[in-house]
Amino acid sequence: MNPEIMKKIAETLSTNFITEKSPSEKRVSNNGERGRRNTKNYMSLPYNPNLKERAKKLRQARNLSEVLFWNQVKNKKFKGFDFDRQKIVGNYIVDFYCSNCNVVVEIDGKSHDHKVEYDAKRDAYLKSLGLEVIHIPVVQIMKNMSGVLKMLSDHPAL
Repeated sequence: MNPEIMKKIAETLSTNFITEKSPSEKRVSNNGERGRRNTKNYMSLPYNPNLKERAKKLRQARNLSEVLFWNQVKNKKFKGFDFDRQKIVGNYIVDFYCSNCNVVVEIDGKSHDHKVEYDAKRDAYLKSLGLEVIHIPVVQIMKNMSGVLKMLSDHPAL
């Protein structure tokens, strides 16, 4: 896609939501103190507070492939990296976000089959924010998790 068009899309989308601090700023740290996340990348992303309930419902839905992947990356299990599940980025909710590397991981199942244009627009927006987007088919999560983790471990962005 033309870089000028991507820039226009990013500018348009960035004006359509309220900039607010993410709820994760209020997380309790390991020593029990309340404080901000120690990641500049995380805090610099646009955040639409109107999507907060939707993201919460998506986390609670417990999609099997996402839960299986989450179990491999949560609590800094994967290379010590900090991943978030159903992270709000602008007007979108991404499946997983790694703040250490500015990487978005999307688990693509049947729901993505008829959303080619939407996914392309979304990817262009995420890339305009400096995020690397990695798509993983559901079948790979379900049948070859070790291969997925190896691929991610070897991926230049991670």
